[in-house]
Amino acid sequence: MTRLEDTDLEGLAERAGRDLEDAPALEILRWAADTFGSRFCVTSSMEDAVVAHLASRAFPGVDVVFLDTGYHFPETIGTRDAVAAVMDVNVITLTPRQTVAEQDAEYGPRLHDRDPDLCCALRKVRPLEEGLREYDAWATGLRRDESPTRAATPVVGWDARRRKVKISPIARWTQADVDAYIAEHGVLTNPLLMDGYPSIGCAPCTRRVLEGEDIRSGRWAGSNKTECGLHG
Repeated sequence: MTRLEDTDLEGLAERAGRDLEDAPALEILRWAADTFGSRFCVTSSMEDAVVAHLASRAFPGVDVVFLDTGYHFPETIGTRDAVAAVMDVNVITLTPRQTVAEQDAEYGPRLHDRDPDLCCALRKVRPLEEGLREYDAWATGLRRDESPTRAATPVVGWDARRRKVKISPIARWTQADVDAYIAEHGVLTNPLLMDGYPSIGCAPCTRRVLEGEDIRSGRWAGSNKTECGLHG
């Protein structure tokens, strides 16, 4: 499928965001598959495989992009491998330009403690930007109820930094909606979700969440950092 010009893509995203605001997640993903074909992919942190599962129903064999930062919990890598084995998707693993050891040698050990923004930029943001070059649109699992910074997430929007259409098909879902979909379809989930980790990132920057805390409070705990940079 031929790539559209940026101006066409931006206008397309804005129209679709309005037209699909109240559409079911599966319909949004079918629109994406019909519109972009092989130039559409799903990104997954392998916290759960809900969006990957939805996308496989709309577009069997869809590319599912996973960022292997070198700092993931073993359970996260295991979830990725299980998704690749049992779902009708094509899992693509992206890696940073440097291994953890090479990064340590250049920047010093435990960069994630001293400068987490730089660590995320090197191990997440840059690899994703390079990995998305062949696509016009990408889907995420962002939900409006996850945090104040995500409350205005459109179901279809324009990613101005990457010049791509960004699709968040479950933006309007609640955690109860996610849980119900997982139960109904037997969707794979990361075992850590049942072990006090409702939001799972890199192991050095993720802790268990205490009762009554926000679900993302275990990410970069003790700092004012709330996002890795992939989503703003």
